[in-house]
Amino acid sequence: MIRIPRDYIIYSFSRRYTARYRARPGDRIVFETLDALGGQIIDEGVSLESIDWSRVNPATGPLYVEGAEPGDTLVVEIESIEVSDRGVILVVPGFGALYDKSFRSRAKIVEIRNGVLLFNGVEIGVRPMVGVIGVAPEDGDIPTGTSGYHGGNMDVKLLSAGARVYLPVFVEGALLAIGDLHAVQADGELCVAAAEVSGEVQVKLDLIKGRRPRYPVIETPDRYAVITFGVDLDEAVYRASEEAVSILSRALNTGFEEAYMLSSLIVDIRVNQVVDPVKGVRAEIPKKFIRIDHLLYP
Repeated sequence: MIRIPRDYIIYSFSRRYTARYRARPGDRIVFETLDALGGQIIDEGVSLESIDWSRVNPATGPLYVEGAEPGDTLVVEIESIEVSDRGVILVVPGFGALYDKSFRSRAKIVEIRNGVLLFNGVEIGVRPMVGVIGVAPEDGDIPTGTSGYHGGNMDVKLLSAGARVYLPVFVEGALLAIGDLHAVQADGELCVAAAEVSGEVQVKLDLIKGRRPRYPVIETPDRYAVITFGVDLDEAVYRASEEAVSILSRALNTGFEEAYMLSSLIVDIRVNQVVDPVKGVRAEIPKKFIRIDHLLYP
C-alpha cells in the first residue's frame, strides 16, 4: 500500500511537476487530504478576510502512474473515503448561486459523528465524496479550483466509495492528484462550499491502453456519467448533450436523429455545481444501453 501524505500538495494540474511517488496499475494508494480551505478555518471566529486564498483547494499529489501514456485512460476506483469529525461551510459575498445578494462573510463549523452531520439541530446523513480528482493537462497550468477535460474540481456527488473514474491521459505518467473531500454535498453546491473536510481516500488504479474518453467519466453500479463543463450552464449542458447523443449513436449503430430522440427518453442531465469558475453538469446514461467501450475513442 502506497500512502501519500497531506503535506505533499499542488494547487494546479500541470505537466511541469516532478512526482515524488510512483505506482503501477493494480496498486492501491491512500491519499491523505486537507480540507478545501487548507486547514485555515480553525473556528468560527476566523475572519475570511484573513484567509490566504492562494492556499484554497489543495490536491494531494501528483502521483506518477507507470505505463500511462497520452491517449490512454487512467481508471481510478474509489474504494473508501474516511473524513474528519468536523466540517467547514462558508459563505462569501459575490460568490455562489446568489452572488448578487447582500450578506456578510461567515464560516460555520459542523460536527460529524456516527455518520451524521449536525447543522443547527438538523441531522443530515453523510455521503463522503471527492471534490477534486484529475490528471495533468496537455499544456499549461490549470488551477485545482476549476475543472476541464483533465478532471479537476468537478464536485460531483457521485464521486463516492464504489465509483470508478475514467480520466483521459495527456502526459506520461498521468500525474494524478486528489483532494477537496466533502462529508456531504447536494447537486449544485449552491453557497460555494459543501461540508469541507480533511480525510483519506483509498483508490485502486487500472489503465486502458490506446483509448480515452473525451470527458471524464464516472461509473456507478447502474450508469455512466459524462462530466462536462462550460463558462455557463448552457455551454456545459450543450457539451453533455452532444457527447451523450454521440455515445448512443455509437452504441446502437444509429444515426444522429434516432440517437437524439432516444436521448430525450433515457439520458438524465444533472447539475454538479454552479459556483466554480466554470460550471459543471453530467449526462447520466443507464448501463442497460451502453458499455464503457462506447465512451472511449482511439
